[in-house]
Amino acid sequence: MTDTRAATTMAISLCGDAAVRVAVDGDDTDQVWTAVHRLAGWLNHGGIHPTVTAVPTYDAVLVEFDPYYTTGEEIASLIRSWDTAAPVGEGGAAGGVIDVPVLFGGEAGPDLEWVADVVGHPVPKIIDLVCAGEPLIRCLGGPAASAMMDGPDFGLPIPRLATPRLRVPPGAVSVAGRQTVIGPVAAPSGWRQIGRTPLDILRTDTDTDTVVPYRPGDRVRFLPIDETGYAELLGTPMRYRHDD
Repeated sequence: MTDTRAATTMAISLCGDAAVRVAVDGDDTDQVWTAVHRLAGWLNHGGIHPTVTAVPTYDAVLVEFDPYYTTGEEIASLIRSWDTAAPVGEGGAAGGVIDVPVLFGGEAGPDLEWVADVVGHPVPKIIDLVCAGEPLIRCLGGPAASAMMDGPDFGLPIPRLATPRLRVPPGAVSVAGRQTVIGPVAAPSGWRQIGRTPLDILRTDTDTDTVVPYRPGDRVRFLPIDETGYAELLGTPMRYRHDD
């Protein structure tokens, strides 16, 4: 088991009287991400106090707490202690795989041909690259816990739209920089929309606290479909591959 503690460092800063921000730095982005999500997992499982919650991103954790019970200085001290003592894997993110059918191009993916021109590949090759492998969901972004994950191996970053669209439909699959995102709700976006999944993503009628069926640490397999397949799958709930 690889020890990532020596490869990453932390900087902790106060964010008002009810939160601290923990920024993790290191040469290896995967080690940084692992450290961030391991720390967040430990905190969210009551590692310090049941009133503490942690929101992880790519390279930082926002740690919120109830100032009635503790202080930012105390939280920071406990986090520093954890960093020097915790074994790798404690509270880490490990998830499942979600198959995501996608209708590429046309109205579902108005930027697909533009992306193909920028990358220098024909459209079928772009689709193959998007569907290759199982990219890792790195964090949940706005709005409504959008799945932000590693992007396809295009060989170059994809520029965003000069003028963001005022509305991108739910289920949009978009790329920008070296990332891919799936948006669960209709929202403005400056990302390049290359396709759309017919799956129903947002959970509004469950007893759980989660509003989406995925979390950081899960992987995604994109599967190309045609318009008939899109119509047949429209409204199907998004689930893990082995979720019955």
